[in-house]
Amino acid sequence: MNVMSDTPIKRSAQSLELMAYELRCNVVTLVAGTGQGYVQQGLGAADLFAALYGRELNYRKDEPNWPDRDRFLLSTAHNSAIFGAALAQAGLLPSDVLTTYCQDGSPYEINMSERLGPIVEATCGSLGQGLSVAVGMALSGKRKKSSYRCYVMLGDGELQEGQVWEATMAAGHYGLDNLCMIIDWNQMQVEGDTELVMNMEPVADKFIAFNWNVLKIDGHDIDEIVDAFDKARLFRGQPTVIIARTLVGKGVPSLEGILGHNLKLPPDMADKALRELHESKPAVREN
Repeated sequence: MNVMSDTPIKRSAQSLELMAYELRCNVVTLVAGTGQGYVQQGLGAADLFAALYGRELNYRKDEPNWPDRDRFLLSTAHNSAIFGAALAQAGLLPSDVLTTYCQDGSPYEINMSERLGPIVEATCGSLGQGLSVAVGMALSGKRKKSSYRCYVMLGDGELQEGQVWEATMAAGHYGLDNLCMIIDWNQMQVEGDTELVMNMEPVADKFIAFNWNVLKIDGHDIDEIVDAFDKARLFRGQPTVIIARTLVGKGVPSLEGILGHNLKLPPDMADKALRELHESKPAVREN
């Protein structure tokens, strides 16, 4: 097999911004089909998913079980609209599957599961479990001397789970520098503002104490996101956690900052959201 033909093109920053815009449009469209869902989280994480699937992850579109593929796990598996949209944008999921989102019998469920195929590395419906699975995959890769890396995205509210800290301790102990955790720090969980539900600070200091490399970034600045992934890939001896500050509803002014964990999105609100997104579409510059 010709590896070069299967290796994703590493998109430019401008291209990633456009990809994030397209992902946001798809998130609104998908959630609008159900009238309610995780639109706020999807809009907020779009830049992170664009950088992951548009530049960072190594995979082969026509060989989903390629042994040396990078592994990505979404611990917040209910954030399925953005995940599925990213998989389709990357060519890993047929676009027509998106039209079946949350329909009876469809493998594209409200919680991403392995029913969708090998492109979903693990079913992480119970919050707090994703890091444990990623640690196991990363440790296996180390022992087999494999080249793949493991990425896992958690929501900030998941850090209230004890299992997360057990897995954090294990990853630091084993020096899993092939593991990168992204925390989508959007300050929202079911009960409201995460800091009011259960304050978790100082988060960075806690990870440092557990022998992790810590990077704090603006989760909407493509250059910062790409730079953080580059640093994590080169770092040796410790796993890396990227604490990415994000804004729920990002890109849609009428939705930005609204703490709606499972937001109702009637047709008129969805239409307005799409209009606002189109008005802020990134300009395509000539090279």
